[in-house]
Amino acid sequence: MDLDDQRAFREFVSARMASLRSLAYVTCGDWHAAEDAVANALIKLYARWRRVDRPDLYAQTMVYRAAVDETRRAWWRRERPAGDAMPDVESADPSGATDERIRVRQALMAVPPGQRAVLYLRYYQGLSIEETAQVLGCQPGTVKSQGTRGLARLRERLTELSETADVEEHADACV
Repeated sequence: MDLDDQRAFREFVSARMASLRSLAYVTCGDWHAAEDAVANALIKLYARWRRVDRPDLYAQTMVYRAAVDETRRAWWRRERPAGDAMPDVESADPSGATDERIRVRQALMAVPPGQRAVLYLRYYQGLSIEETAQVLGCQPGTVKSQGTRGLARLRERLTELSETADVEEHADACV
């Protein structure tokens, strides 16, 4: 790889590292596994950099597949410490925005991984149905159905979490 390609690769990674990490985390639910998945995907991308037409879609595809591979490893299936997947954060935010973000994150983690990846790519990354299908290696119809099911599960879980929060707030007020 020549110096221009190396510079272009570094710029690409710098610009997209946060979104690639987020995709990996949303897919596998563990920050450590997500870091491994991104590193493995970037190693593969570096080796193929000159031959890739759409590095953004290629990188997302590789990160998604690497994150899925991380979740399939035998060690993943063993019991993990409760706080490993997503740490609980006490809110000091008087507006409640932090509480809401935590609730949304908890609800999103209740959505099955494939549906969660569709939601992330479509609504957070802003990919089209066709681009999402390309990243995930599936048909556009699958993206549509997984997106619909994922949104339904997300709404259901958000409602449950909201009702639980209302009950807890009421109980705290009575004490």
